[in-house]
Amino acid sequence: MSARPDSAAPENPDARPVVTVRAIRPDDVPTVVRYVHELAEYEREPESCLLSAEQLHAALFSDRPAVFGHVADVDGAVAGMALWFVTFSTWTGAHGMHLEDLYVSPSFRRLGLARALLARLATTCRERGWARLEWAVLDWNTPALDFYATLRSTPQDGWTTHRVDGPALDDLAALDH
Repeated sequence: MSARPDSAAPENPDARPVVTVRAIRPDDVPTVVRYVHELAEYEREPESCLLSAEQLHAALFSDRPAVFGHVADVDGAVAGMALWFVTFSTWTGAHGMHLEDLYVSPSFRRLGLARALLARLATTCRERGWARLEWAVLDWNTPALDFYATLRSTPQDGWTTHRVDGPALDDLAALDH
């Protein structure tokens, strides 16, 4: 997705920036990892974010990637990102997409980048015949909740996310023996 008003000249300081949404490239990985860490800080769990550039690069660019991503590029600078993975619904019998992280750097907010990233993900779903685009949002994140409401997304009341990790994951795995 690219946007530049036809009447705007690049040297015009009031010109709208050139926004491009594209797939993550290997040279974007360090910036995307920094954004994931900034998101963890915003979500009040910086100590929980252990992602390294090496890990994300391996996940994105292996022979069989398990995660995918897009960036919003503004005048050549990576300004936002979306990381996602493929899901499957037994109820619809179709694949879908789970958006793991969506983040726009504070200095680039209010340019429509989050909407542009989500629009690209929706396009990817439609192009691939997938039935859903889903994500989770923290209950206290009112700005995100308000933004998602403008997209006509619907909260999935009645469902609570559960997680098993750390020692609890080890204990559950031990039951398999």
